[in-house]
Amino acid sequence: MALRPVHVIMKAFDASAVGRFWAEALGWSAYSPGVGTYVGPDGGLVWPHPVAVGVDVVPVPEPKPPAKNRVHLDLATTSAAHQAELVARLKALGATPADVGQGEVPWTVLADPEGNEFCVLEPREIYRDTGPIAALVVDCADPRRMAGFWGEALDWTLREVSDDHAVLRSAKGVGPYLEFLRTPGVKTVPDRVHLDLLPYPGDDKAAEVDRLRALGATDLDVGQGDVPWTCLTDPEGHEFCVLASS
Repeated sequence: MALRPVHVIMKAFDASAVGRFWAEALGWSAYSPGVGTYVGPDGGLVWPHPVAVGVDVVPVPEPKPPAKNRVHLDLATTSAAHQAELVARLKALGATPADVGQGEVPWTVLADPEGNEFCVLEPREIYRDTGPIAALVVDCADPRRMAGFWGEALDWTLREVSDDHAVLRSAKGVGPYLEFLRTPGVKTVPDRVHLDLLPYPGDDKAAEVDRLRALGATDLDVGQGDVPWTCLTDPEGHEFCVLASS
C-alpha cells in the first residue's frame, strides 16, 4: 500500500490570475474544471498525470500572510541563459524579488503575484529530466524524521538523507523531487502550499488514511465539512490531503 503525489495545492485570493501566472511560468496550460484553476502539461486535462505533478490553484478569501511559506517550488533551468531568460520573463509576468535570507547564492528567489516564494535554480544535472518543476521543497526541523514519514507514506524512493537535507523521488525516476530542508523557525500559520495524495486504483482510501495515522499523521479540521478527501498533517504539522480514488 502506498500513495502518490498528484498535484500541489496553492491557495490564492485570485485563483484565476495566479493560475495563469503559473501556467506561463511552467510553460503549461491552465484549465478551470471547477472553482479553481488547474495547471498542467499541454495536451488536455490529464489527471492524474503519469509523470508530472500539476499545480491546483484554489480560491481562498484571505491574502497570504507576511510569513514566509514553509513549502515552495524550485524551478529547473537548462543553462545560464535559460535561467536569466526565465527570471526576466517571470518578472514581466508579475513576479518580484524575494529576500528569505538566502544571501549570495547561484539561484534566484522570487515571489509570485500573491507573494508565494519560489526559486529559479541555476542549471543542475540532477534536475535535467524533471520537467519545469525541479522540486517541491519543505522547510522542517528534522529532515530524517520527515524522510521516515514520507518515505513510508509514498511509493517514492529515498535518494538522500542527512541531518540537513532529505530527498525523495518517484521510484520510476520521473518527475520532480520532494525535498526536506532543515530550516530555522517553526510553522506558525497554515500552509499556503501543500500536496494532495491519491491511492492507486483498487487501494482502500480509508485503510491508507489509517496507515498514515499510525505513521504519525494527525487529523486536521479546516472547516472542510463533508468532503470526499481527508485532511491531515505530517509529524511537523504540514498539511496534506488524501483524495478519493474516484
